[in-house]
Amino acid sequence: MVERSDRAPLLDWEEVPSAEKPSGAAPAAAHAKDRLASPSNSRTSPGCSAPGFGWSSGPGGPTPSRSVSNADGCSAPPATSSNLADRDEALHPDNEEHLSDSEPTEVSLEDRMVKWEEKDQIVSVFVVTFNTRSGNMLEWCLPKDMDLEGVEFKAIASGSHRVTTDFIYFRKGCYFGLACFANMAVESAVERGARMKSVGILSPSYTLLYRYMSFLEHQVRLQLQTPGHYSPLEAFYEDKRALLPPSGDGVVTACPANAWGAAINHSMHPEMKITHPAGCMSQFIRFFGEQIMVLWKLALLRRRILIFSPPPVGVVCYRVYCCCCLANISIPGIGVTVPEFRPFFYVNVADISALENELSYVACTTEKIFEEKKDLYDVYVDNQNVKTYRDGLKPLLRLSTADREKYRKLTEQRQMLLYSQEENGDCVSSEEDLFILFFLEQNNRIFQTLSEVAGSPDPTLTQESVRAMGLDPHGDRLFLLHLLEIYGYDTLLVSEQLCCS
Repeated sequence: MVERSDRAPLLDWEEVPSAEKPSGAAPAAAHAKDRLASPSNSRTSPGCSAPGFGWSSGPGGPTPSRSVSNADGCSAPPATSSNLADRDEALHPDNEEHLSDSEPTEVSLEDRMVKWEEKDQIVSVFVVTFNTRSGNMLEWCLPKDMDLEGVEFKAIASGSHRVTTDFIYFRKGCYFGLACFANMAVESAVERGARMKSVGILSPSYTLLYRYMSFLEHQVRLQLQTPGHYSPLEAFYEDKRALLPPSGDGVVTACPANAWGAAINHSMHPEMKITHPAGCMSQFIRFFGEQIMVLWKLALLRRRILIFSPPPVGVVCYRVYCCCCLANISIPGIGVTVPEFRPFFYVNVADISALENELSYVACTTEKIFEEKKDLYDVYVDNQNVKTYRDGLKPLLRLSTADREKYRKLTEQRQMLLYSQEENGDCVSSEEDLFILFFLEQNNRIFQTLSEVAGSPDPTLTQESVRAMGLDPHGDRLFLLHLLEIYGYDTLLVSEQLCCS
């Protein structure tokens, strides 16, 4: 259900809160969706002023903790925050109405953080079209002076003429974009029987773009049916545009430094609206099966991962996001010196020069030519086939005994969750949070053990300490050596026992 904004009469994208507002946990869960969270080792992006905004050791910067809607319609708070409901009840907006004007009030740091985050952060809106003579073209945009060079090849991906609709996440300089594409048959010789357009937006953080997906889908249909009608897009931009700093460098104002700490550790994963029924994380793991454990190790090692798939692109962009979720760590101070695991989402040949300078990233493409550019990536994923041309990484593609055991436990936990949801009406837990929390706990377990061994009188990794991490002393030895090198555990010694089982 949508409601027109009182700020701009033409707007039609704003969600209406449910008419039913039961007291207790339900309002807290609903309010949780608009809360902020960030991985504990967030860092400032080289091109952005917001600390960790868009980039982080996890897949995103400050992001709202999510309220997950299960198949039965139940709203679930994130599993990674045990006392979220209590905090949300304390911050419920309805409480503000009962405060006396004469009564002194103190706005909490956390509340200020939420108010900052809720400011509109759209820096550009645009329409891209396919011209039979000129190819992809930027048809219209706001603001008019925005640098959108190359966005026409991101908003309409290579091979999109084969699909009817699609959505694409991408990176454009310091910003992230979301574009919705549609392909409509027309009786026109000039257009060769098909009209293709894409309507998109840019923002400093990809984690909030999902809010406008339905609006963009609606607008691209309007553009196909009535080309050149831009007034809804103009109203949208005026209502949602970000306030750029006086310097004019195109970077949105940073989150206040004194409010940043309040956003830390609310949740360990960013939020993206899931548009297919299974949910992106559960679909991702079912798609790759046991290979998910290989991707987990490569993500934790901050390798450059490129995923190839023909259109549609949307579901593959979610696989990029899911790969980032595998590398979450919530122990303070861990991973601050390693390369950031950057989500590029959809890339094309125009991004080759940018990827050449990246030490760590995960991206997807529809262009097969990337497979030949072996210096651009460490790992190439072709549908379900994970491969590498680097001899030092090839042993990591083999599953260890511990990998299979972890995957078995993950599968068992999922089955137990599904049973609980079906038999007991469990409305609290979700598959997405189960999967994300599973890998978060596994990562924390590894680095907690490494830190304890490093701080002991005898800083030597033994078979027992490796098993305590949930790893195979023999099968995971190379992975462990890579891990020690990348994360700077150079004072640790490795027992000779680890060279044999």
